[in-house]
Amino acid sequence: MHPGVVEEAEIILTFDDNRLASLVFGQYDQNLAHLERRLNVTAIANGNRVTVKGTPEASEMARRVLEGLYERARLGGALGPGDVDGAIEESTLQGSLFPAAEEPPVPGLTSFDQISTRRRGPVRARNASQNTYIKALKTNELVFAEGPAGTGKTWLAVGYAVSLLEAGQVDRLIITRPAVEAGERLGFLPGDMREKVDPYLRPIYDALYDFMEARHVDRGLQTGMIEIAPLAFMRGRTLTNALVLLDEAQNTTSMQMKMFLTRLGEGSRMIITGDPTQIDLPPGQKSGLVEAVRILNGVEGIARVTFKEADVVRHDLVRRIVTAYDKAAREAPPQQDQPRYDRDRRP
Repeated sequence: MHPGVVEEAEIILTFDDNRLASLVFGQYDQNLAHLERRLNVTAIANGNRVTVKGTPEASEMARRVLEGLYERARLGGALGPGDVDGAIEESTLQGSLFPAAEEPPVPGLTSFDQISTRRRGPVRARNASQNTYIKALKTNELVFAEGPAGTGKTWLAVGYAVSLLEAGQVDRLIITRPAVEAGERLGFLPGDMREKVDPYLRPIYDALYDFMEARHVDRGLQTGMIEIAPLAFMRGRTLTNALVLLDEAQNTTSMQMKMFLTRLGEGSRMIITGDPTQIDLPPGQKSGLVEAVRILNGVEGIARVTFKEADVVRHDLVRRIVTAYDKAAREAPPQQDQPRYDRDRRP
């Protein structure tokens, strides 16, 4: 090969089922377009056939990703650009574990873990951090998940909670958040308690409707099988046979966090999620999440999973925004007598 000439490989894949192939390619071939951007290949679909061109390494990676996506579609999983990202991450992991293998590893041998609910079917982790998170949820009674927005820490926690409820492993879901957001206080907002609290809990409702039929969510809320309430409502209770999720935990005080942790009753599990870089507590007030993670480090039965900006799965642009903010924070000169976090953040 002459210097400067890039070797190009062409791989043609033919899938047996046209319907499944169309799911792999995505609406208007959006999944193929995403694959092209991520792996720097060209992928042209024609019926149930796709032709991939690029460097030998990239083309082979694309082949493994497309075959993995086809297998997911065959098992009933939904497919979108985020699932393409997950398949790429999974294929990269397989390649690092089996670098000398002439044949790709058996599908599922190093597959990312997954959760499954009746409405969505199997939902597989999209990166190594999500894989670690799902494994931690399945093997620990208490899990702390920290990281930036868009990493799926709350969404996956709700999905796992629903899977336990549907399997009969818990009798109810209790989901809570501290009602402190961006410096606002509930007393200054109009309306009754439900009207005041619901906007803060909206992301939880959205996740529930993703994983459960709307009628089942509504019935669960009416019967008390699903309870969504501000953290203050947890005081004085012992929560048994329940999956208890505390979201936005960075905005708990030390006293609130200790109160919440000691609610854990027989047959229950807890998941605590938060982003330590987005604390909205008054200046000088210690975050209960930051303190609890430090105090409980190494305690048996408790796991901690930390997501980074590279783990953002919400949208490519969200990942770039989070990375840019983190870079700016690292490069900013230290300021005297200023709190570590921006207390006056606005949405």
